[in-house]
Amino acid sequence: MQYTLIAPCYFGTESVLSYEVKKLGATDVEVADGKVTFKGDEHIIAAANINLRTAERVVILLKEFKAKTFDELFDGVTSINWASLMPKDAQFPVKGSSLSSTLSSVPACQKIVKKAIVESLKKGHNTKILPETGNLYKVRVALRKDIVSVMLDTSGDGLHKRGYRRNSGEAPIKETLAAAIVDLARVRSDSIIQDPFAGSGTLLIEAAQKALNIAPGLKRKFAAEEYSFIPKEVWEEERSKARQAINRDVPFKAYGFDIAEIEAKRAEKE
Repeated sequence: MQYTLIAPCYFGTESVLSYEVKKLGATDVEVADGKVTFKGDEHIIAAANINLRTAERVVILLKEFKAKTFDELFDGVTSINWASLMPKDAQFPVKGSSLSSTLSSVPACQKIVKKAIVESLKKGHNTKILPETGNLYKVRVALRKDIVSVMLDTSGDGLHKRGYRRNSGEAPIKETLAAAIVDLARVRSDSIIQDPFAGSGTLLIEAAQKALNIAPGLKRKFAAEEYSFIPKEVWEEERSKARQAINRDVPFKAYGFDIAEIEAKRAEKE
């Protein structure tokens, strides 16, 4: 099945992300301010989460429609076949945002969307009870100039959380932004990188992962791994492809320096 997917990103890094998405084999790639929209099947969903370096997350666009009233919002959300996406015991918190829209109260919109999903699931699963004790399905709704976008989050935690870091410095750079800088700096497998203000080493780590072609999402899990409509083997296959693509036999070198530890010890003495 083909899905319409959206990957938000930092403003100014859209071209980098677009190139990444095209490399995955996605189709109908479109670039807009702060996001890249594309189409793909379950394998593209898994591959995007595992491989994209500069995306903040990957969401499925379920429907877009115009709504100026709560009735229109309710009807639009109810028309989505939620029962085909979620089991009857699914947990489905709703996170919303509104900008330049008639429906400006985000809490009120979230309540309407939640209610609409409940009614749709009850009807689709022929039940009166939704225990919400099962797997987590994060729903996102965004209103922009009265246009409603209803989305299902496939990533869970933001994609900047790679899984390789336990601690960070006082002013860490986000991993996705560091990856974009690395790409724009044209880091290659034979590059020599030096960071005199390395901090916790994010730029160096992202540079090394790019040089060795190590997928940034290999060490973490994603929300959609528990989604009933995406087979488990899809994730296994895409992780296997990502591992096989790693090339450790490269001359890449990285050097980092920082005085943070020195300054911390000096402060303790004072």
